[in-house]
Amino acid sequence: MSVVDQRVRREALAEASRFRGEFYECLTTRGDELFELSDAVLCTAGAVRSVVDLTLLPEHRRGHGSLYDGLNRGRVDAGRLRTLLAQVPLPRFPDGRLVLAVDVSPWLRSDAACSPERLFCHVYGRAKTASQFIPGWPYSFVAALEMGATSWTTILDAVRLGPADDVTAVTAAQLRDVVERLIDLGQWRAGEPDIVIVTDAGYDVTRLAWVLRDLPVELVGRIRSDRVMRLPKPPRVYDPKGGRPPKHGPEFRFAKPETWPEPSLTTVTATANYGKAETQAWDRVHPRLTHRAAWLEHEGELPIIEGTLVRLKVEHLSRSREAPAVWLWSSRTGATSNDIDRCWQVFLRRFDLEHTFRLFKQTLGWTRPRLREPEAADRWTWLIIAAHTQLRLARPLAQDLRHPWEKPAKPAELTPARVRRAFRNLRTNLPCPARAPKPHHPGTGRPLGTKNRRPALRYDVGKTVRREKTLIALQRLKP
Repeated sequence: MSVVDQRVRREALAEASRFRGEFYECLTTRGDELFELSDAVLCTAGAVRSVVDLTLLPEHRRGHGSLYDGLNRGRVDAGRLRTLLAQVPLPRFPDGRLVLAVDVSPWLRSDAACSPERLFCHVYGRAKTASQFIPGWPYSFVAALEMGATSWTTILDAVRLGPADDVTAVTAAQLRDVVERLIDLGQWRAGEPDIVIVTDAGYDVTRLAWVLRDLPVELVGRIRSDRVMRLPKPPRVYDPKGGRPPKHGPEFRFAKPETWPEPSLTTVTATANYGKAETQAWDRVHPRLTHRAAWLEHEGELPIIEGTLVRLKVEHLSRSREAPAVWLWSSRTGATSNDIDRCWQVFLRRFDLEHTFRLFKQTLGWTRPRLREPEAADRWTWLIIAAHTQLRLARPLAQDLRHPWEKPAKPAELTPARVRRAFRNLRTNLPCPARAPKPHHPGTGRPLGTKNRRPALRYDVGKTVRREKTLIALQRLKP
């Protein structure tokens, strides 16, 4: 082993040890149980099928009663843990740029009628060629992305969406907190490239760009192919008839090429997986805002939010499938050819977050517990995020423990699942601040022969809480 490799391993070991110690400090109540539960998730062989089975592992020295007590009555200092997650080394693109992705993943709870604050979650793949709305707890995640095809991401924040929440408003506040936290901790400094935030078609990217316009960020989001936007207004020409000059230019209908003007920029890039990638870009394209329902807090006329519209067309997808065109919108105006190429390249990296969601659900058992209270689900979610962060920090330390039918992988190319196989061996060299359990006896419980006279309440699903302000109420407040 070279001197460079030894130095990298020492630094990785020190960083992982520091994270474990500070993570334990974030567990303010039932911290010993919660910490050992997080270790059990990392050290179990195979996927987590049942949370109770974790109590049988040697890393979990307490009984199953402590597990229930920790999840239901424990406490996690989420603010301190968010700061800890933002302090770890973050991946960057070749130009030193931070790229963040935001997406929602549901914790489906279709049969939990006694669990409050459930929403209808839009999911795919549970019926043949159809989507469904299933009750559950949707969580909004923010992650830092890496360059190149990989299944690694760095989760920085998670927020559960409630019945009274506006998704765009909650996402904007979440992104603002993450970006300001990164700036305060020195992850971004003045003079560095703007932070890129990537979203999918389910987000109102133009509204997010307007709300976050005072931050050093660039919003890049996919837009549906049936949208209609507006071109910049034409230069003012004297009209003897008078009248107000137009605020918007001609319509730009995505589905009608005859409404497209000549693109401002055109790029062609050769890719290994999709063949030739052609992009067309139009500058200062913006939506025409006509409804104030989403802009109740905005005073005055509705703004004109200009950006760069990009149309991406590749030759084929995997297995030679036909690839439809993808429409992207960037909050940057006056973009260059390099900016256009970076726009669609960072959007492709957004799909790496799907691998993280798959790891959370299928391997780490994020949605396995049948918890009643959403607060308990939040605690378990933070434990899974902390466990995933430890896997990333242990990435330079892990050895390739592969099955006979698996191909060998280089240390830098190990997947999170392979790093998890070696975590039990690495744990012996890492500090374990959790204290040894004290001997105790179970409580008496409910007296024999008595009935439970406190039945659990049943809750409705969906947006059961009305917003404080509506358009009609706003009009009534006007003099």
